[in-house]
Amino acid sequence: MSESVKRWSALLILLSASILWNGCTAKELAIPIPETKYLKMDGNRLIRVVEVSDDRMNRKHSQEETETVDDLANLSLLMEEVSGHFAYDSLTDAEQLWYRDIEGCLGSMVEEIRLSGEGLKAGLDETCIDKIFQCVMCDHPEIFYVDGYSYSKYTRGDSAVAISFSGTYNMGKREAVSRKKIIELSVENLLAGVDADATDYDLVRFVYETLVRSTDYDLEAADNQNIYSVFVGRASVCLGYAKATQYLLNQLGIECALVQGMVDPGEGHAWNLVKVDGSYYYVDTTWGDASYQMMESAQGDGGYQPTINYDYLCVTTEQLLRTHTIGGVVEMPECTDLSANYYVRENAYFTTYDKEQLTELFDRAEEQGKEDVTVKCADTDCFWLMKETLIDGQEIFDYMPEGDSVAYASNDKQLSLTFWRN
Repeated sequence: MSESVKRWSALLILLSASILWNGCTAKELAIPIPETKYLKMDGNRLIRVVEVSDDRMNRKHSQEETETVDDLANLSLLMEEVSGHFAYDSLTDAEQLWYRDIEGCLGSMVEEIRLSGEGLKAGLDETCIDKIFQCVMCDHPEIFYVDGYSYSKYTRGDSAVAISFSGTYNMGKREAVSRKKIIELSVENLLAGVDADATDYDLVRFVYETLVRSTDYDLEAADNQNIYSVFVGRASVCLGYAKATQYLLNQLGIECALVQGMVDPGEGHAWNLVKVDGSYYYVDTTWGDASYQMMESAQGDGGYQPTINYDYLCVTTEQLLRTHTIGGVVEMPECTDLSANYYVRENAYFTTYDKEQLTELFDRAEEQGKEDVTVKCADTDCFWLMKETLIDGQEIFDYMPEGDSVAYASNDKQLSLTFWRN
């Protein structure tokens, strides 16, 4: 068959993808589809089938050869340098090839690149793209200008000969660079209070407390699916909180990954995995906002209410699963170490009703000027004993000044009781 009559069959699949969870909502993304003779719906994918000549395909490939991952690496002005990529490390060698391609494309806001042919030869296909895209987004909280992606698959017969990838951007490069500078200035100010001698635990706690105090939970917040909402708008939802936590800890040299999953009653949610002194823990900064979660169970007459809920600062898998379900494309480790748990560090973790430990805890809080005290229980037996003794038996007044009215919040799932003067 002569070159002049041989044809390529190109199957171009345009797929829009966004990392969305219920409760962390974003506007639906619409991608314009070029005119074509053949257009059909395949599930949630729009597929167009066209005929592309050898000459056209060769010209396209020739143009794309200038946009390889090596070239894009030098153009990724919007990408941050961090010590490790948790999601990247979970991928196979072949998947990492396309990860680097997609990372380079999004980092430089290139309209379209051709994914590595080595990946195709290694067995990757279009069904692998979504997982790899999500891994890139999970590793890079600084990518605040991407809503999704599309790809085109070129086939010859039954074989794929090329796949191109395009990012879907919600702003131009000029605006993205400008916003990046604003974010960096805000982050510099937030981190100005970090102690030079801070330990891993100190840094995680600092970020947790700083974000809770400086951010309002707001479903209507602009840009609430990315870090701009937190660092500039000061209002966000779970995904914004989690990405901001990851971004700050990465800046401080702490390994931190984004975790996707669900929380009661079946809502999508995002939080973080952190490494403290060599051990992994879960951190949920969103649920660290006491006004968002804990205060639904508050009992009292109003007035002062705690600002920060520490039930989700460095917790184990067992503690997390009382309220969260882990999902996402990246497998998470089993977290069992309690040594960096907030309540363990504060000597507020109880295995039984201990008057001496309670006295020391409340006295120390008084000396430090704290307005609230939380008691964390190791198991349900301890929790109900604490509740029966301190609340029903009113022994809480043995530890707080006489004559004061006391309010409290009870977290029956996380087995904690928080008290403050009403």
